Amino acid sequence: MNANTETEPSGSLDFLKWSVIVLLLAGAVVGNYMFAEQSILVRALAVIAAIIVAGLVAMQTVKGRTAVAFAKESRTEVRKVVWPTRQEAVQTTGIVLVATLIMSLLLWGLDSVLFWVVGLITGLKVG
Repeated sequence: MNANTETEPSGSLDFLKWSVIVLLLAGAVVGNYMFAEQSILVRALAVIAAIIVAGLVAMQTVKGRTAVAFAKESRTEVRKVVWPTRQEAVQTTGIVLVATLIMSLLLWGLDSVLFWVVGLITGLKVG
């Protein structure tokens, strides 16, 4: 069976689901301004609730299910990463700092020499 035929029934409702998501999020923004006299805690909880509901609706769409599957696979891959030890991280940071210092001194010296050469050519001296 073709992948397009499998997603057709759900795909036709995806536009409606995304419309609901946009309305929920827009409603959260508008509601936050309309109820400005309410407590900030109440408004924040309402916005968070709207975001959660919109997320749950989004997870019911084809793209939402794909995103959730991608997140699960990414989490599995992150567990496979071999993270550096503290000593390796400190040594690498030290190397980067020393290289940065050396490059900054070289660029400063080159800038000073070029400034001096341009001053000789133009006859202008800046204090």
